[in-house]
Amino acid sequence: MPVYTSIPNDAFVAAVHILATAIRDGGWAPDHLIGIGRGGLVPAVYLSHALGLPTLSVDYSSQVEAFAAAPLARLAERTRDGARLLFVDDINDTGGTIAQIRATLAAAGAVPERVRFATLIDNVRSAERVDYAARTIDREQTKDWFVFPWEAVAPAQAIAADAAAVPERTA
Repeated sequence: MPVYTSIPNDAFVAAVHILATAIRDGGWAPDHLIGIGRGGLVPAVYLSHALGLPTLSVDYSSQVEAFAAAPLARLAERTRDGARLLFVDDINDTGGTIAQIRATLAAAGAVPERVRFATLIDNVRSAERVDYAARTIDREQTKDWFVFPWEAVAPAQAIAADAAAVPERTA
């Protein structure tokens, strides 16, 4: 049975401020923030307010071509025109989402140096690395299923189903 760890709203907002400071101080300024649906949409909007930057989105979670690959192809074109894009997600756990986005962008000809990733939580054992993280965990030690404020409104059964879909993360 997984351990469910709720992230209180004030801790979420503090994490957004940590990311905003790291991005401001990092010497690389994005032109757009890209919220990765579904878990990265809320953090991207908050971060856009903290940084005063526009937000776009891609919906990776739905696996619907028109909302994932097609927008990523258009974003890849923007990098060729000089735009810097910061993709935002809630957690980099296995790295699967980030790997898929990077591969899709690369196939569409994106300029890799113009793309970065930020997450609220970064698993140090992930197959992919992020450029900015508010917090790091080690999945060999931390097996918690994190419940972010926007997920807390879901029925308990839905949260349990999400956790059960990836038992290797919490076992």
